[in-house]
Amino acid sequence: MAEQSTEKIPTVVADQVDIVYRVHGTGAGRGSATAALNRILRPGRAEKAAGVRRVHAVKKVSFVAYKGEAIGLIGTNGSGKSTLLKAVAGLLPVESGKIYTDGQPSLLGVNAALMNDLTGERNVHLGGLAMGMSREQIRERYQDIVDFSGINEKGDFITLPMRTYSSGMAARLRFSIAAAKDHDVLLIDEALATGDRKFQVRSEERIRELRGQAGTVFLVSHNNNSIRDTCERVLWLERGELRMDGPTEEVLKAYETFTKS
Repeated sequence: MAEQSTEKIPTVVADQVDIVYRVHGTGAGRGSATAALNRILRPGRAEKAAGVRRVHAVKKVSFVAYKGEAIGLIGTNGSGKSTLLKAVAGLLPVESGKIYTDGQPSLLGVNAALMNDLTGERNVHLGGLAMGMSREQIRERYQDIVDFSGINEKGDFITLPMRTYSSGMAARLRFSIAAAKDHDVLLIDEALATGDRKFQVRSEERIRELRGQAGTVFLVSHNNNSIRDTCERVLWLERGELRMDGPTEEVLKAYETFTKS
């Protein structure tokens, strides 16, 4: 009988990743043709003249994520967690370094745009298509999505426009749409911080299922209990730098000591 392979298969590789934001000021002459040409020919000098401020959001971050892992991203506000997640999803360019992914990463964030004038029902269909599901798959999973979200527990909200939803209801529906599909790499930004404990438990169970199907899950959260319940590994970012990468309890203990000092 052949031995089962225990080889770890990488899904995301970040190699010395730098991410820089440019915040534009009010430098003179920015609208002129000469200024535009200078920005092309002498980008560094033109940025300085135009009052462009560079914010180094992520600094030389390296890690490897593997199939079946759930990885928490923690850090104080402004530490670069959401920025790094967007870069892994391909939504932000890196200044230097490389990010390699196996499969298509899917980013789920509580601030992702919803079509407020459309009903929840219509958004389920559009969101499912955006996540790569076929119309048939959406029809098959529609009721499970609605039930999972709990949108209709206190009325027929799924038939109402999204603008009538609370931010928590909208976030729960968004997570439910994303959770209906199996993902190679699922990136979750604070989604579990919304809703009651019952919804959080359902969400954590679904993340464990995704891991069991050989997916990789990244979870950004300020709720350390959600990280403990969901992730076996944690990346701690502070001021854009990877301060620690290791087992959940070990990293959280160091982080909690840091935040209390």
